[in-house]
Amino acid sequence: MHSHHSHSGQFCKHAAGTLEEVVLEAIQQGFEVYGLSEHVPRYRQIDLYPEEEGLTLDQLSSQFEHFLVEAHRLKALYAPQIRLLVGLETEFITALDLESLDALLQKHQGQVDYVVGSVHHLNGIPIDFDRPTFEKAVESVDGSSKDSAFLCAYFDAQYEVLRRFHPEVVGHLDLCRLYTPTLQFSEFPEALERAKRNILYAIEYGALFEINAAALRKNWETPYPGVDLLQIILQHGGRLALSDDSHGPHAVGPNYGRLPGYLERAGVADLWFLEYSETPNGYGRHVRAVKMEQNWAAHTFWS
Repeated sequence: MHSHHSHSGQFCKHAAGTLEEVVLEAIQQGFEVYGLSEHVPRYRQIDLYPEEEGLTLDQLSSQFEHFLVEAHRLKALYAPQIRLLVGLETEFITALDLESLDALLQKHQGQVDYVVGSVHHLNGIPIDFDRPTFEKAVESVDGSSKDSAFLCAYFDAQYEVLRRFHPEVVGHLDLCRLYTPTLQFSEFPEALERAKRNILYAIEYGALFEINAAALRKNWETPYPGVDLLQIILQHGGRLALSDDSHGPHAVGPNYGRLPGYLERAGVADLWFLEYSETPNGYGRHVRAVKMEQNWAAHTFWS
């Protein structure tokens, strides 16, 4: 089995454990492919989280560089037991983040196997930190309908990340409804059109959409994305991959056992995963998407 999205307390202050502990747990659980995708640095002191108090921006940048070194060490060390991929997860707080990511990818070309394209902020405010901060983000947008304007702004930000970086994995597509999991995009037609635009664009350039099990530990009845957006992905031939979005060894693979039922009810026929490729893809990164050969529902990992 595989996962394309993970974090460790060694390089992410709201996670736990070391990167090696995360890898060892993935091996113990029988993962065949496991992606290491720490957050990119942030570039304004105001954007640091409370648990990062005392860190400087230079320290954040150095921490990410140390992650790349350690991740590649582990990739080589444990190659006989697991196929590790070294990636990163994007941030888009202001335009500075996008400009800085351009420079980071250029600087570390050959060291970053793949990109998880995610959005965690709107108007500089985190949308996944806690409920009060989420509500502050909703109130920060302009528009007669705050909920609609917020959703539209989220999908516009996501589109910019997709358009600019062509991430191989689209991260938690509908994180915008983290605190409103029963929200139906059909009630917000302008936002739904933007979501469809993003899905079609990502399909066109070849992205994988992650089925992210982290939503299930956040009181959702489904993983990300919810049923409505998953159906749009499937209707247009989009490709799906699995992610646990672990934040430490304790969170490797939880709720994976709940994924088959969701996928079967949705009519998912195929799952995909990334693997290392000597030949770079069209964006200069060394991965390619591969379809699982066997029926994913019959995989021994679920048993």
